[in-house]
Amino acid sequence: MSINSQRNNILLAILAFILVIVTVAIIGYLTIDKEEIIIQGQVDVTEYRVSSKVPGRILELRVKEGDFVHAGDTLAIIDAPEVRAKKVQAESARNAASALNEMADNGAREETIKGAFELLQQAKAANDIANKTYERIKNLFDEGVVTAQRRDEALAAVQATDAQVRAAQSQYDMARNGARKEERKAASAQVSQASGAIMEVNSYINETVQVAQMDGEVSEIYPKIGELVGTGTPIMSIAMMNDMWGTFNVREDLLESLKIGDELTAFSPAFKKDITMKVFFIKDLGSYSVWKATKASGEYDVKTFEVKARPVTKIDGLRPGMSLIIKKKPTK
Repeated sequence: MSINSQRNNILLAILAFILVIVTVAIIGYLTIDKEEIIIQGQVDVTEYRVSSKVPGRILELRVKEGDFVHAGDTLAIIDAPEVRAKKVQAESARNAASALNEMADNGAREETIKGAFELLQQAKAANDIANKTYERIKNLFDEGVVTAQRRDEALAAVQATDAQVRAAQSQYDMARNGARKEERKAASAQVSQASGAIMEVNSYINETVQVAQMDGEVSEIYPKIGELVGTGTPIMSIAMMNDMWGTFNVREDLLESLKIGDELTAFSPAFKKDITMKVFFIKDLGSYSVWKATKASGEYDVKTFEVKARPVTKIDGLRPGMSLIIKKKPTK
């Protein structure tokens, strides 16, 4: 083979190699960063926890996990003997306060009033005798028969009996008028206080019967029958199946078409179909969330946001925990 032929073959091989490299480069340029990015989320649901204000023992569970309940349905019954004992104490206190209030309103007993009246009459009689004695002694003093000391002693007796009359009159008026206005108000306030205590205990007794506040599905029951639960301890969780949404963690460079009010299409593997959803919530997940550098040198970080979207139409059979997938192309 001639030298020229060898050179031509070498040149052709080099050209072919260069053509392959250029072709691969063009294909890579056209395809790199053009692949769809998959964002996977899941279906979430609003839940509320059923708990009691009073400690006690689970006496009965009227539902089981998976049951659908309506508002007002009985869920659980708690045995709380301490609360019943407090109600007996509160009722006794109210009865005692009511008796004191009646006594204050009715005033003193008839026997007390009569006794005070007799004492008043006795004081008046003593005062009358003292006044007559003083008049006789004064006349004798004016005639020079008795001394000034004797007259002064008679006058002191008059003044003392005057004071006894005033004191007896006061006791009689108090017995007749009954308790003072302030005392009656205090007795009435004690009745109101005791009645309020009974109302409070009744509210605790109502808490021993737990009822559903809203319609929903029993998603989880925590204690077993016979177990003790404390104040505020969750007994069960109720999922409100009419309020479901999808939650996605999305990098901020993919948020361009995911603003609040925007609609998105999410694929449901469970139903093998697309679901149209509307974004209603976007929130920064904070510095602890997943992030990535936009370049290898790390010019700046791309943060992650939590995006929530609700189905535009009701999807029968949609359950919490089901996967949702969004496919997006990255922006240059």
